[in-house]
Amino acid sequence: MHLLNKPTRLQPGDLIRIVAPASPLETHQLEPMQNLLTAEGFRVELGEHVLDRHGYLAGTDEARRHDLVQAFDDPSVKAIVCARGGYGASRFAADLDFAALAATRKFFIGFSDITVLHLGLNRAGLATAYAPMALSFTVERPPYVLDSFKQILHGRTATPADAPMGKAITGGTAEGIVTGGCLCLLTDSIGTQWEMDTKGKIVLIEDVDESPHRVDAMLTHLLNIGALQKAAGIVVGEMTRTDEKTDPGIGGVPWREIVTERLQGLGIPTILDYPFGHFTGMLSMPLGIRARLDADAGRLTYLEDLCE
Repeated sequence: MHLLNKPTRLQPGDLIRIVAPASPLETHQLEPMQNLLTAEGFRVELGEHVLDRHGYLAGTDEARRHDLVQAFDDPSVKAIVCARGGYGASRFAADLDFAALAATRKFFIGFSDITVLHLGLNRAGLATAYAPMALSFTVERPPYVLDSFKQILHGRTATPADAPMGKAITGGTAEGIVTGGCLCLLTDSIGTQWEMDTKGKIVLIEDVDESPHRVDAMLTHLLNIGALQKAAGIVVGEMTRTDEKTDPGIGGVPWREIVTERLQGLGIPTILDYPFGHFTGMLSMPLGIRARLDADAGRLTYLEDLCE
């Protein structure tokens, strides 16, 4: 993966558009993000179909694809924030011209199901931000979550001093471009044009509402195809509500034990419980730029700004 562009740094008064490429949400769930962005000095508008609802999707595939592409194509829009994840981005991803979208150098923010779009944009040459969405700020978060998000909005990548660190599975240090995202979407990307490229990368992994044996299965699949063996380092966030989904019929092992057992044999720097993903204390994590992983200290340090 050769990155051609970083997003253009936002300026006061720049226009940010909120779009919904995946699952639906209500008007009141957009308001905290709108208020936050406005307080940071930006103008905010909603995509045409952001409040549409089509079953478990935020509108039809064509409506969601239209809003996303139109936001990238509109020269007045400087950044794109996703409303929520859930499910749906992969339904139209094959119809996207990721190279054309990446060439706009738009600042793109989202996580969870939005992993699909991050992978495509990163492969096409645009750094992005795996970061809170509109729905994320409808619940209370630790102060460092807001601090981290504000840093990202302004193109900076320093980790707040009060954010917790991870725990080493395998010690050592590594440097590389950061990739990754939600585990089930990383696994689903295999064989697609946006398949995760792990060679020499620091790979981020997290997920939500997966049973422990499914976390095992997905990590095992990434190992079976040799993807994780190519990584320079691995940063595991939280597998949110995974232990609660243990199947009593087949017994259960806590997810942290599963992750440790699956990854410790790789012999590459790997940490667990880094604060990102589907849980209260989520950091904003740039993708597509270089970082240094110090597994012994449980620390990931970005080596460059996200924006130019």
